[in-house]
Amino acid sequence: MDNNNNNNANLDTADFDAYSDHDIVRLNDELKKRNALLDAEINLFDSYLVRVCPPAPLQQQQQSATSTTTPSKHSPNNHNSQLASNPEDFSSDFAAATIDLGGKKPSTTVVTDQLPPPLRKKKKGEKTKEADKPIALTPEQKSEIATRELEELRDEIEKQKEDWGKIMDNYKAELEEVEIRVSEIKKSMYEFKRDIIQQAVNQRTGKVVAERVLRYFDDKIRLKDAIIEKVRLKNATLKVQKNKLHLQLKQKEEMGEVLHAIDFDQLQIENKQYLAKIEERNSELLKLKMTAGNTVQILNFYKKKLQSLTSESQKLRNEINQRTDFLSKLNQEAKIVARETQKASTINEKLKIKMEEFKVPHVMEYVNMKAEQYDLNKKVKSWERKVEIASMQATRMKKIWHQMSFQGQPSRSGLGQGSLFPAIS
Repeated sequence: MDNNNNNNANLDTADFDAYSDHDIVRLNDELKKRNALLDAEINLFDSYLVRVCPPAPLQQQQQSATSTTTPSKHSPNNHNSQLASNPEDFSSDFAAATIDLGGKKPSTTVVTDQLPPPLRKKKKGEKTKEADKPIALTPEQKSEIATRELEELRDEIEKQKEDWGKIMDNYKAELEEVEIRVSEIKKSMYEFKRDIIQQAVNQRTGKVVAERVLRYFDDKIRLKDAIIEKVRLKNATLKVQKNKLHLQLKQKEEMGEVLHAIDFDQLQIENKQYLAKIEERNSELLKLKMTAGNTVQILNFYKKKLQSLTSESQKLRNEINQRTDFLSKLNQEAKIVARETQKASTINEKLKIKMEEFKVPHVMEYVNMKAEQYDLNKKVKSWERKVEIASMQATRMKKIWHQMSFQGQPSRSGLGQGSLFPAIS
């Protein structure tokens, strides 16, 4: 407070012509910040004053009549105009409002930076009276006012949260109802496509059969009529119950058992308690629905994952079976190759033994054996030629013999056996 007074005194006695442009700009920024803080403080005090000492009804009507042409009450110009127009009323109201703050009276220190220009400036030669000095608050009282306004603001925020929570619950209930209605419409669309569009089409003409469509809508209308009848019966039952309750209430009124205001207050309190319990149950139900929705989403995710893992497992099983068959074939081929290898090894051993036992003859022996082979081949060929000649001669003789035996005149011309079978040289 003293710092503000000193600053104001410095501003009053300051020579701005000696200041540079940079200093004036810096001073202007500081004054703007200080004015913003003072505006916030004034708005806080105004709200506290209006809440503690509300204006009279006549003043409210005047304010409402002039609200369209005057600025708001929280603006500093409006506040200054109010102070300037009626400073005595403002001082008395503010003093009455600040007596409650810790039992301390507000001081009469001049607050030059919080009061409007008519209260802040004076002519030369005038003396300030003690009664004309404006009222100032101590830091403790300011802190108390700020604390109370903060508590009020918190209460208003909590109240707004409750109101908006109720509105959100209503919107959520409406949204759930809309979702149910949308699901019903989707179900109706699916049934219409299944029963009419897919099954009621004539295969020859390709058009929908009208009888099926009329029958479908007749069934739907009968179903709606049944629901309407059920609701009508329920409504009639509720009306009967309502009439009974009215009759009971009338009888109680005639018997003097009318509920008093206290009973209604008690019923209202119980009703509020039950409504609070219902809201708690609704919130719990909403949480359970959200939990169930999350659980269903997680379940669907794991179902998809299980399905993918199952398909992958089936692929792996098929691949394992293929690899097993291929491995069995390879084992059979390996056994066959092992047997063939064993046979080849035995043949190789035999050939090795024969190679070891084989002896090459000398050159002269080989030449002599070749010469003998050549002579023997010549003899064989000559004997083969002689055999051919003898066989030809025998064939000729057989023919002659058959001819002679066929004629029955055996030859007695002195041909001997030697002429028939000549000697083979």
